[in-house]
Amino acid sequence: MAGFGKTASDFEDLLPAMAEKLGGEGLIRELCNGFRLLMDKEKEVITVDSLKRNAAMLGLQDLRDDELVSMVREGDLDGDGALNEMEFCVLMFRLSPGLMEESQLLLEGILEDELRTAGF
Repeated sequence: MAGFGKTASDFEDLLPAMAEKLGGEGLIRELCNGFRLLMDKEKEVITVDSLKRNAAMLGLQDLRDDELVSMVREGDLDGDGALNEMEFCVLMFRLSPGLMEESQLLLEGILEDELRTAGF
């Protein structure tokens, strides 16, 4: 979680271990559960305020307001100032170096197979 405060920069990347233990579907289910814990129940999105209210559940209670704003802004793909469930999941994958590395290796393998099949 580069760019965020001390507590967030000490973030332990547990997603690869969760993915190994739970499998792909289980990991997505857990990410969806995490989203529901952090979301504003009325708006059904994660806002800066809902993240601030619920950050302690993730051990991020020491983050400053500007750091919380940065987290939401980083994941906000549609520019509405909040995170929907898909944006949250994408952000969690992006913040997980281990999962990104595994995804990169998988993609490279698929591309190599495709090129080999095509005669390159």
